[in-house]
Amino acid sequence: MATCNANPVLLSCNITNVATPSSPLYSKTYRDASVIHLPYNISISENTLAVIAGPCSIESEEQIMATAEFVKKSGAAILRGGAFKPRTSPYAFQGMGIAGLQLLRKAGDYYRMPIITEVLDSEDITIVADYADILQVGARNCQNFSLLRKLGKIRKPVLLKRGMMVTIKEFLMAAEYILAEGNENVILCERGIRTFETETRNTLDISAVPVLKQKTHLPVIVDPSHAAGNWKLIHPLALAALAAGADGLMIECHIKPESALCDGEQSLRPDKFALLMNDIRKMNTLLNKKLECI
Repeated sequence: MATCNANPVLLSCNITNVATPSSPLYSKTYRDASVIHLPYNISISENTLAVIAGPCSIESEEQIMATAEFVKKSGAAILRGGAFKPRTSPYAFQGMGIAGLQLLRKAGDYYRMPIITEVLDSEDITIVADYADILQVGARNCQNFSLLRKLGKIRKPVLLKRGMMVTIKEFLMAAEYILAEGNENVILCERGIRTFETETRNTLDISAVPVLKQKTHLPVIVDPSHAAGNWKLIHPLALAALAAGADGLMIECHIKPESALCDGEQSLRPDKFALLMNDIRKMNTLLNKKLECI
């Protein structure tokens, strides 16, 4: 049986175009803590506390503008919204596409908030980057190495969500794919992993926050909304994430969760989000971080 060693031509398959660094680019031995700079003088770093908030999906101009208004008023720094949505069912609402990107950009510009949205396909990177200030890689694409490499060739910040079945080491190596291509603007997001537990949508791995903070210079934020799958659990999980050392939060909000086209059950109403932000401010008196808001 032929082997790679028997044919020198086949050995070329092991050769890569990226030189191996002496230590991983994500590691603290490589550089000091990263600071991700965004428009409107917003940053994400170990010395700041940034809250990203908005709907799971952009549904209409009225919906995204109204949501942007209340999350900005309550103190969120960055506006989120999905234009391209990966759904379990192919028959579920898949997002508004480019029209959604345009509405999200309009809301961000009007309320002076940087915007973040998910990119699903490498073919969409250019168009998403034209609108978004941060490009999000969802949990299902955490180890889509082709997509990660291409995101490494742009210079806009990339928020990488941990995959549902991905270890911390695998998560960091996924980030390495982006860093190895030259894009140093990477944010890590813990969003819950799949376990045997059925009381929550996923199991929020709070321990991942201090572990990652020990291993990497990259900022670490937490998404309690996708972890819990239940709006009633978001408030305590968000505060727990900050206590564990998270540099920020990603919170799903909606003006009318009961009529949301996607993930309404895990979205906070305006009054509930305002209460959470009030408690975040109280907790930050102990954390002593710069609370990012405009």
